[in-house]
Amino acid sequence: MFIKALMLIVFFGVMVAIGLYCRRHATNVDGFVLGGRSVGPWLTAFAYGTSYFSAVIFVGYAGQFGWKYGIASTWVGIGNALIGSLMAWAILGRRTRIMTQHIGSATMPQFFGKRFDSQALKVCSSAIIFIFLIPYTASLYNGLSRLFAMAFNIDYSVCVIVMAVLTGIYVIAGGYMATAINDFIQGIIMIFGICAVIGAVLKSQGGFMAALEGLASISDPAVSTAPGIFSSFFGPDPLNLLGVVILTSLGTWGLPQMVQKFYAIKSESAINKGMIISTVFAFIVAGGCYFLGGFGRLFSDRVDIAANGFDSIIPAMLSGLPDILIAVVVILVLSASMSTLSSLVLTSSSTLTLDMLKGYIIKDMDEKKQLGIMRALIVVFIAISVVIAIIQYKRNVTFIAQLMGVSWGALAGAFLAPFMFGLYWKRTTKASCWVSFAFSSVVMIANMLARSSFPALLQSPINAGAFCMLAGLVIVPLVSLITPAPDKALVDDAFSGYDKKVTVRQSEALGDANK
Repeated sequence: MFIKALMLIVFFGVMVAIGLYCRRHATNVDGFVLGGRSVGPWLTAFAYGTSYFSAVIFVGYAGQFGWKYGIASTWVGIGNALIGSLMAWAILGRRTRIMTQHIGSATMPQFFGKRFDSQALKVCSSAIIFIFLIPYTASLYNGLSRLFAMAFNIDYSVCVIVMAVLTGIYVIAGGYMATAINDFIQGIIMIFGICAVIGAVLKSQGGFMAALEGLASISDPAVSTAPGIFSSFFGPDPLNLLGVVILTSLGTWGLPQMVQKFYAIKSESAINKGMIISTVFAFIVAGGCYFLGGFGRLFSDRVDIAANGFDSIIPAMLSGLPDILIAVVVILVLSASMSTLSSLVLTSSSTLTLDMLKGYIIKDMDEKKQLGIMRALIVVFIAISVVIAIIQYKRNVTFIAQLMGVSWGALAGAFLAPFMFGLYWKRTTKASCWVSFAFSSVVMIANMLARSSFPALLQSPINAGAFCMLAGLVIVPLVSLITPAPDKALVDDAFSGYDKKVTVRQSEALGDANK
């Protein structure tokens, strides 16, 4: 117990110290929100990865999908690496960095407002972020309760409040730069932690081949009658597995807290390096989490899904590990949760301040006041998320859990297509953004409130969210083609950042053409 407590104290102490050290980077809005757009590839790549993978992935999704799909759930982690990281950086990274600086946007709502010359779009997108990020923020605390109860016998409420307070301290003090540096440290912990845990769990089952053979011998007639289905290449339900891959991989392209990482990176060369680092990180962390979860059925004697739910699978797998490894797991999950929490509250507070309050509710807001309001809103958002998390845990409010499930699909479904087409296609119209916003928000809320009326495949919020993302990729170009073209001068100005002319000295006075 002493070693566990000491590791936690050191961990929290380093996080807070970095926040206080980074105060000098958070003296203006650009520094507080984007780190002065001077963050290097390693910090940006780890900030992207740690914001991507939270305790929801490690405890919730890895256990749930590993149980449902067996070792085939590893495809989710591979999709996260290739689609959610590699392709996201390659397709969105450079253009996002250039256009957002050129048009002067620090948040995703500001991008929509300036790219499409619409203050209404800016306010609406800000409202969508505010509505759906709060429950998503609360979901980050899920999974911590069982791990802390197993390791320390600490009440869940105490754990949540301590984690929230310490995260708030370093984000409020140091802004984006403190978040990025802490994310780097937390990311290293996650990499070594997941590797150690996988090794220990497989060793407890006699090694990889023995564990795979054990998994192949398990059958569940309620899922499939095929022998060895949980150790097969695509598992018992490839179609629903594909929905999980799409939602958790393609979704990052439209999530404001993810895309905003590209705003802050230092240069184009840093984007190329960051792309590789981020992809490797995702392969290790996401691939490792889902790979570990794929062996969950080997521990069925310790798990009661009906009584305790899917969140009990991973803690049951880890319960027999040595104390030092359990302490590492607790810090791993804390790292995953705190990194994502810091990214979400920073995104929420900056969006609400810069895109809704400034110029609309508070007319005169200088830079000092903006910083003060953002810091105050971070406290408010963290407090709300803590209250929601504790209420859900104490009273088992399933409605909140459902709202958390639809938040990812609603955000990514609403923003993915308008943002991507806005970066690449001059013909993208304001009307197509409105239709995409409305379609995904309505579909995901309806899925939460009237799920039984949906077709069987779309009753799952995961599949519904994946459907909204793919539908947006059709809706935006289609609506853009049948609605009036945007103002040419406005569009040309937005895209001119990609085509800046430079003057260079000619290396040869006479070329081959003059011979």
